Amino acid sequence: MKSGFVNIFGQPNAGKSTLLNALVGEKMAIVSPRVQTTRHRIKVFLNDPGKYQIVLSDTPGIIETKYKLHQHMMDAVQSALEDADLALLLVDITSDWQQVDEIFSRLRLKVPALVLLNKIDAVRTEKLDAAVDFFKGKKYCKEVIPISALEKKHLDTLLTTILRYIPEGMPFYSEEDLSDLPVKFFVGELIREKIYATCGEEIPYQTAVVVNEYAEKEQLVKIQADIIVSRESQKAIMLGERGSRIKEIGTLARTDIESFIGRKVFLELFVKVRPNWRDNDRQLREYGYR
Repeated sequence: MKSGFVNIFGQPNAGKSTLLNALVGEKMAIVSPRVQTTRHRIKVFLNDPGKYQIVLSDTPGIIETKYKLHQHMMDAVQSALEDADLALLLVDITSDWQQVDEIFSRLRLKVPALVLLNKIDAVRTEKLDAAVDFFKGKKYCKEVIPISALEKKHLDTLLTTILRYIPEGMPFYSEEDLSDLPVKFFVGELIREKIYATCGEEIPYQTAVVVNEYAEKEQLVKIQADIIVSRESQKAIMLGERGSRIKEIGTLARTDIESFIGRKVFLELFVKVRPNWRDNDRQLREYGYR
C-alpha cells in the first residue's frame, strides 16, 4: 500500500485545475481561461483500495501579492510545499520557460519534483524536445513528462511515475471520500466559476461567494448564497438589466451543482457590497480565506 501527498504548483493558467480534474475523473476544481481562478488549496483523493491513496492538491497560481487575499493564496501554496511527498511542477509549454524556471528555483523544494510540460498538442515536436532539454538539467527536476491535461494524454505514464516516488503507508483519509472539504465549499466554487464565465474582465477578481444555507429537503436541496462585490457599480453589473445576469449565473450554477450532488436544487443568490473586502482580515475569515 502506498500513500502520499502529491501537490501541483505552477503559474496561473498553466492547467493545474484541469490536471487535477483529469486525474481524479471528476470536476473537483473550477476551471476558467482567466488567471487566478483558484484561490484555495483543494485536496482530493485518488484511491485504489489496497494499492494506493494519492492525496492530490491543486494550489493557486504563484503570483506577486497585492492584497491580503493574494497573501492567503500564497499561504496555501506554502502549506502545500511543507507537506508534499512529491511536487508536480506544471509548465504551460507555450509560456516563457526562463520565467518559469526562476519561479520553480525560488520554491526551494525539499522533495522530489516532476516537471510536467502541459499543452503539448499546441507545439511542434522541435519545441517539445527543446523544452525537455531545458528543464531536465535543472536541480529541482527529477524527471520531465510531457502531457496534455485537457486531452488526457500521457496521464497513465504520469500516474505510474507518481507511484514510484510516494512512500509506503496506510491511507490518510477514508477511501470512500473524494475530498476533505465540505460540499458547501464546492457549491460556492461552482457559483464563482459562473461569475468568471459571465462577467467582464475585472469584476470576478473582486467577488467572493458565501454559501449561507445548504438544507437537504425531501424533494430537493435548498441553497442560499451571497455574492460579495467591492462597489455599488459592480453590484449593478452583477445583477444585470432587470436581473438578467444574476439569473444567468444562477441557472448555469444550478445545473452544475445538481450534476455534482446528484439532486435537484433550489438556488437563491443575493449580491452584497463590502468595500475593500480583499484587504480586510475579518471579512476574509468570514468568507473562508483565513
